[in-house]
Amino acid sequence: MKKITIIILFLLHIIDIYAQNTEWIVYDTTNSGLPYYSIDKIAIDSTGNKWIAQKGYVGTTEAIIKFDGLNWTIYNLPLFDDKINFINSLIIDKYGRKWIGTHYSGLIRFEDTSWTEYNTSNSALPNNQVNCIAIDHNGNKWIGTKNGLAKFDDINFTVYNTSNSALPGNMVQSVAIDDSNNIWIGLWADGFVKFDGINWDTYLSSYSVISIAIDKHYNKWIGLSFSGLMKFDGINFTVYNTSNSGLVCKSVRSICIDTDGAKWISAYTETAQSWITCESFIKFDDVNWDLFDTTNSDIPSNSVSSVVIDKNGNNWIGTSRGLAVYKEGGIVNIKENDNNNIIPTHFSLSQNYPNPFNPATKINYQIPHTGFVSLKVYDILGIEVTTLVNENKPAGSYEVEVNGNNLSSGVYFFQLQAVNVVLTKKMVVLK
Repeated sequence: MKKITIIILFLLHIIDIYAQNTEWIVYDTTNSGLPYYSIDKIAIDSTGNKWIAQKGYVGTTEAIIKFDGLNWTIYNLPLFDDKINFINSLIIDKYGRKWIGTHYSGLIRFEDTSWTEYNTSNSALPNNQVNCIAIDHNGNKWIGTKNGLAKFDDINFTVYNTSNSALPGNMVQSVAIDDSNNIWIGLWADGFVKFDGINWDTYLSSYSVISIAIDKHYNKWIGLSFSGLMKFDGINFTVYNTSNSGLVCKSVRSICIDTDGAKWISAYTETAQSWITCESFIKFDDVNWDLFDTTNSDIPSNSVSSVVIDKNGNNWIGTSRGLAVYKEGGIVNIKENDNNNIIPTHFSLSQNYPNPFNPATKINYQIPHTGFVSLKVYDILGIEVTTLVNENKPAGSYEVEVNGNNLSSGVYFFQLQAVNVVLTKKMVVLK
């Protein structure tokens, strides 16, 4: 009996190893907490949780689902303006706030327990159709709408359109930010634009740009409507289409670039009557074009809406028939969320949020190695008001709450000291 038990345990171990090394896992309504089949968008937060946006059916609403590798948590969007929304964009900022671009109800901020809507009636957002969102290095949200581009710093909107800037068109379809904090803008029928904060440079003025991705060599990969894919190296454009490449559909819906530089491309072909006649999902490594479809892989649908890649190199693929996870050679670490163990590479002190605040706010900081850490608050005269941290800390990321009940209205400074690093930021108490 003991030998039989050992053999059974060994076989179960082998089965478990095989299961963990499968190249494909598919989640749908039958084997997960997903309420619907179709996936709109996917984003991954700093701790590795997957956030999935799904379409509602008639009589239902959109849902945002959090998947931590084991558990599925569903957050139903409120029916803003009594409308069922399509989610066009989903992005997560460094504070973990989800920013959602909807088709009818503008921009929505989700903070796990609360929803805030920004629309044309309560803000300077230029249109309630939000097609895309990108976040720059200063935390500003760049929001592409049907009627121009908006910059949002969490307090004010700055709007750029054809009437007040050199933006050549108002229908913004895609936005990307490069390492120099330049804003790259894709327009419907009006081309591809670079904005450095002062100057506007327009390229491909007669093209419709649907998607943009930037690789580690600073090349811009541009998804076009009816015209395939273009690579822009800053000087030259290289065209890939159905006649000279492995693309099998004419319009590139989305592009995701992995750590090896391979492009994961979702494409489609649409008729003048808005009928989809072709949909495909392709990997392009600058040499080979590898097509993944329902006939040669376990992908549940050829209709791919969104792709993101986690830190283990797993591709999370949103399709019309569920959520697929793929990695050549075997999916890695999908059942465990070990991203909290990531060691920061540098010291950093983030701006407190919210700011201004009353009565409480939070401060995030990172230290790349173990050492003594001091985090203190000073008033405008430089007098110490309170000590938040004063001890040895192991390397990692931390969050501290500041209680402002005993602080009067005014400007304060919070300062992080660690080893030979001193970082200071300003915050405001407003009562």
